[in-house]
Amino acid sequence: MGLFGKKKEETKGCCCGGNCNADTMAQAEAAKAAAGVKVLGTGCAKCNALEEAAREALSELGMDTTIDHVTDFTQIAAYGVMSTPALVVDGKVVSYGKVLKKDEAKALIQQVRK
Repeated sequence: MGLFGKKKEETKGCCCGGNCNADTMAQAEAAKAAAGVKVLGTGCAKCNALEEAAREALSELGMDTTIDHVTDFTQIAAYGVMSTPALVVDGKVVSYGKVLKKDEAKALIQQVRK
Protein backbone atom coordinates (compact mmCIF):
# COMPACT_ATOMS: atom_id res chain seq x y z
CA MET A 1 0.00 0.00 0.00
CA GLY A 2 1.55 3.27 -1.11
CA LEU A 3 0.48 6.30 0.81
CA PHE A 4 2.38 8.77 -1.28
CA GLY A 5 1.98 7.35 -4.75
CA LYS A 6 4.38 5.46 -6.93
CA LYS A 7 8.06 5.51 -6.24
CA LYS A 8 9.85 7.56 -8.86
CA GLU A 9 12.04 5.53 -11.15
CA GLU A 10 15.70 6.51 -10.86
CA THR A 11 17.54 7.19 -14.07
CA LYS A 12 21.25 6.74 -14.43
CA GLY A 13 23.17 9.15 -16.59
CA CYS A 14 26.43 10.85 -17.05
CA CYS A 15 27.46 14.38 -16.26
CA CYS A 16 25.40 15.79 -19.12
CA GLY A 17 22.11 14.45 -17.76
CA GLY A 18 22.02 11.36 -19.94
CA ASN A 19 21.73 13.22 -23.23
CA CYS A 20 24.95 11.86 -24.65
CA ASN A 21 25.85 8.62 -26.33
CA ALA A 22 29.06 6.85 -27.25
CA ASP A 23 29.44 8.85 -30.47
CA THR A 24 29.09 12.27 -28.86
CA MET A 25 31.46 11.33 -26.04
CA ALA A 26 34.04 10.04 -28.54
CA GLN A 27 33.80 13.32 -30.47
CA ALA A 28 34.20 15.29 -27.23
CA GLU A 29 37.29 13.31 -26.24
CA ALA A 30 38.81 13.76 -29.70
CA ALA A 31 38.22 17.52 -29.58
CA LYS A 32 39.72 17.65 -26.12
CA ALA A 33 42.99 16.09 -27.30
CA ALA A 34 43.51 18.68 -30.05
CA ALA A 35 46.17 21.32 -29.43
CA GLY A 36 45.28 24.98 -29.40
CA VAL A 37 43.49 27.55 -27.29
CA LYS A 38 39.82 27.10 -26.42
CA VAL A 39 37.29 29.09 -24.47
CA LEU A 40 34.58 26.96 -22.90
CA GLY A 41 31.26 28.63 -22.26
CA THR A 42 27.76 29.35 -23.41
CA GLY A 43 28.60 32.47 -25.39
CA CYS A 44 27.64 34.96 -22.66
CA ALA A 45 29.35 38.31 -22.13
CA LYS A 46 31.87 36.81 -19.67
CA CYS A 47 32.85 34.09 -22.14
CA ASN A 48 33.30 36.66 -24.89
CA ALA A 49 35.42 38.83 -22.57
CA LEU A 50 37.69 35.85 -21.79
CA GLU A 51 38.02 35.11 -25.50
CA GLU A 52 39.01 38.71 -26.20
CA ALA A 53 41.59 38.69 -23.38
CA ALA A 54 43.07 35.44 -24.71
CA ARG A 55 43.17 36.86 -28.24
CA GLU A 56 45.05 39.96 -27.02
CA ALA A 57 47.45 37.80 -24.98
CA LEU A 58 48.24 35.62 -27.99
CA SER A 59 48.78 38.72 -30.11
CA GLU A 60 51.27 40.15 -27.59
CA LEU A 61 53.09 36.82 -27.46
CA GLY A 62 53.33 36.77 -31.25
CA MET A 63 51.50 33.45 -31.49
CA ASP A 64 49.27 32.99 -34.49
CA THR A 65 46.83 30.57 -32.86
CA THR A 66 43.13 30.46 -33.51
CA ILE A 67 40.80 30.40 -30.55
CA ASP A 68 37.93 27.93 -30.59
CA HIS A 69 34.82 28.84 -28.62
CA VAL A 70 33.22 25.61 -27.38
CA THR A 71 29.54 25.96 -26.46
CA ASP A 72 28.48 22.31 -26.56
CA PHE A 73 27.86 21.13 -22.99
CA THR A 74 28.98 17.57 -23.77
CA GLN A 75 32.38 18.84 -24.89
CA ILE A 76 32.64 21.20 -21.90
CA ALA A 77 31.82 18.35 -19.52
CA ALA A 78 34.51 16.19 -21.15
CA TYR A 79 37.06 18.66 -19.73
CA GLY A 80 35.56 18.27 -16.25
CA VAL A 81 34.57 21.93 -16.15
CA MET A 82 31.41 22.73 -14.21
CA SER A 83 31.69 26.52 -14.09
CA THR A 84 32.32 28.68 -17.11
CA PRO A 85 33.99 30.56 -18.66
CA ALA A 86 37.06 28.35 -18.86
CA LEU A 87 40.34 28.64 -20.74
CA VAL A 88 42.01 25.56 -22.21
CA VAL A 89 45.54 25.64 -23.61
CA ASP A 90 46.79 22.60 -25.53
CA GLY A 91 44.21 20.31 -23.92
CA LYS A 92 44.87 21.49 -20.35
CA VAL A 93 42.30 23.51 -18.38
CA VAL A 94 44.24 26.46 -16.99
CA SER A 95 41.38 28.57 -15.64
CA TYR A 96 37.66 28.22 -14.99
CA GLY A 97 34.88 30.16 -13.36
CA LYS A 98 36.31 33.64 -13.89
CA VAL A 99 37.17 36.16 -16.56
CA LEU A 100 40.92 36.57 -16.85
CA LYS A 101 42.62 39.83 -17.66
CA LYS A 102 44.98 39.95 -20.64
CA ASP A 103 48.10 39.72 -18.47
CA GLU A 104 46.72 36.74 -16.51
CA ALA A 105 45.86 34.90 -19.71
CA LYS A 106 49.29 35.72 -21.14
CA ALA A 107 51.06 34.29 -18.09
CA LEU A 108 49.01 31.07 -18.20
CA ILE A 109 49.62 30.58 -21.92
CA GLN A 110 53.35 31.11 -21.45
CA GLN A 111 53.39 28.66 -18.55
CA VAL A 112 51.79 25.88 -20.59
CA ARG A 113 53.77 26.54 -23.79
CA LYS A 114 57.27 26.73 -22.30
